[in-house]
Amino acid sequence: MVVVDQFVDFLKDLVRSREILFTMTRRDFSDRYLGSYLGLLWAFIHPLASIVVLWVVFQLGFKCRPVSGCPFILWLASGMIPWLFLSEAISRAASSILDRTFLVKKVCFRTSMLPIVSIGSVLLIHLFFLVVLLGMFGAYRRCPDVCVLQLPYYLGASLFLLLGVSWITSSLSVFLRDVPQVITLLLQFAFWGTPVFWSLDMMPESLRGWLKLNPAMYLVEGYRDALIHKVWFWQHPDTTLYFWLFATACFVTGALMFRRLRPHFADVL
Repeated sequence: MVVVDQFVDFLKDLVRSREILFTMTRRDFSDRYLGSYLGLLWAFIHPLASIVVLWVVFQLGFKCRPVSGCPFILWLASGMIPWLFLSEAISRAASSILDRTFLVKKVCFRTSMLPIVSIGSVLLIHLFFLVVLLGMFGAYRRCPDVCVLQLPYYLGASLFLLLGVSWITSSLSVFLRDVPQVITLLLQFAFWGTPVFWSLDMMPESLRGWLKLNPAMYLVEGYRDALIHKVWFWQHPDTTLYFWLFATACFVTGALMFRRLRPHFADVL
């Protein structure tokens, strides 16, 4: 009950601080590309280039066939876009406190908001690419059915997981400055362990159970279930239960860790 009460209080604080959050998120989004010739366009060029490169390599180069009856580019994009959101948000949130040390030393500022700001700025790009993704399906005359309505569910699940992970990594980064670099390295391994451009059906049956322990797989496959496979999330009760247990454990651990370490941030920085 204590954890639930703390979570409710946290949500109330977010609502009360929504204007500050929106302002900081918008400023963080624009400051990343301030001074460059293309400005904010770089925020969209990088993920788009990643999708195009993989599409050229695997469809035009290796002549990859449609997957699950879906054109390869649609199948790839529906997995690549959620993965880019997860990886970019985790990477940026890990150094969110180190990047804003001047705010940490302000007594009246809630430092727990800083990872949320980093996630929010990445979320803006993700929402844009969700619209692009739906446009791609429309261009191929493969308009999703009612199952597409569960995209907000998977987006909310992603944000819940990211919040817990970001509190853990951002608080540890204050004391262990190698954490952001370790996160970058782990994300490279996680990319190849997540079915972004390979299908789970390609793996031996003995490995599938282990691969499903990766929470990113639940989210990536969830986007494809909503757009391609036309499967609802409750039709996978085992993986859904596991994901929410894992995400809740990350959230509780992150909240407790951040609360325990927060009083020492200013001293270390």
